[in-house]
Amino acid sequence: MTTTSDQINVLLIGGGAREHALAQAITKSPKLGTLYATHTQNPGIETLAQPVDIDYQNQKFYRLIQFCDQKNIHLVVIGPEEPLAQGWADKLSKKADGSPRLVFGPSQNGAKLEADKAYAKQIMRAASIPTAEGKTFRDADHADDYMNTRDEPFVVKATGLAKGKGVIVPNTTEEALDAIDQILRKRAFGDAGNEILVEEKLKGTEVSVLALYDGKNILVLPPCQDHKRLLNNDQGPNTGGMGAFCPSGTLSDELSRQIESEVLVPVADALRRDEIDFKGVLYAGIMLTPGGPKVLEFNVRFGDPECQPLLALLQTDALELLTATAAGTLDKIDVQFSNDHAVTVVLATDGYPKNPKIGDVITGIEQAEKLEAVHIHHAATKLTKGDLYTNGGRVLSITATAPTQDQARDRAYEAADLINFKDKQLRTDIAAPIPAKV
Repeated sequence: MTTTSDQINVLLIGGGAREHALAQAITKSPKLGTLYATHTQNPGIETLAQPVDIDYQNQKFYRLIQFCDQKNIHLVVIGPEEPLAQGWADKLSKKADGSPRLVFGPSQNGAKLEADKAYAKQIMRAASIPTAEGKTFRDADHADDYMNTRDEPFVVKATGLAKGKGVIVPNTTEEALDAIDQILRKRAFGDAGNEILVEEKLKGTEVSVLALYDGKNILVLPPCQDHKRLLNNDQGPNTGGMGAFCPSGTLSDELSRQIESEVLVPVADALRRDEIDFKGVLYAGIMLTPGGPKVLEFNVRFGDPECQPLLALLQTDALELLTATAAGTLDKIDVQFSNDHAVTVVLATDGYPKNPKIGDVITGIEQAEKLEAVHIHHAATKLTKGDLYTNGGRVLSITATAPTQDQARDRAYEAADLINFKDKQLRTDIAAPIPAKV
């Protein structure tokens, strides 16, 4: 593709459904020159981007920097949390000659807000951000002793990155003690569980509040609601996310302003005060408790699947928005979202999240994609000799938009019904109306 002077080349890092959605949004921009991607083995991303055709693993990261220089990459967009926690933003923010390159995604120090839950707790306490009571432990016996002093079982969290699965919400003290045993003694989450956070269980409605932060300006995005548990009615183990919808409808304008002033502004001030470079997504998982909004956790990237409904409603040029965030010029652009509703349903394999079964043929995507206002994003699929196969736990995400939430939900499930693979798992209550209490 020929690049004109006002077009820019972009490198997208990551290979899930979130990154497929980002690639789809970026390629709609007239400002795009060429999109390159690190994970074109994702069949969805493969159709939209040129591959990074070099080996940059195992002490060869300098080759990725050279690739960015050679391809004249103006903007790097980092999707997942792991490369952010490993400092990829820091390394890619400078060209080989030392001149700056724009990166959408925080520095390694900024990524600690998600990568280290104990650190995030310290930030929240120092900034007086409302959150749950909690203590950190590295010794399982000490954690057991603490848990046994509680009147109710506390939530147990691995403090490191565990791909969205490191939070265990027990119903009994026995389950809480087992969670401590699984993480600290049996190493269920590996090094992510070197330390745990034992935290009071907050009660209320959970909502995801995502904002873009460019180091100076905060842009709060429409609120989303994520469904973390595997099964209907929020039962079963925590997963990376089984579905989401946007807007959530649970936040009044007053509550949104309260969350911005009591959560987002203080954490942004804390980052700036500590001279931490942060240009990307500030994502607060919030529980709306009877005592007001309280932070469950922070993430430093778009959620997956929350990213999919958000981008489906975005009317502003996505590339312009990402570039402005990385450049510190969010205040210079007008950001618009559709008044429609978006619902995302995740299709997962049998055995997910513990032991996902892979290698089964997927059918029906072509028919589903023909439905009005439906987008299919590949998460863990593999194309082999013209056939598509499951290649991980969360296989596909299906996003539909419509003027009402019910219509968007019906469209998403209509598409989900058309797609099949052996022992397909999905929740059937994503964005379902909450039944009235009797």
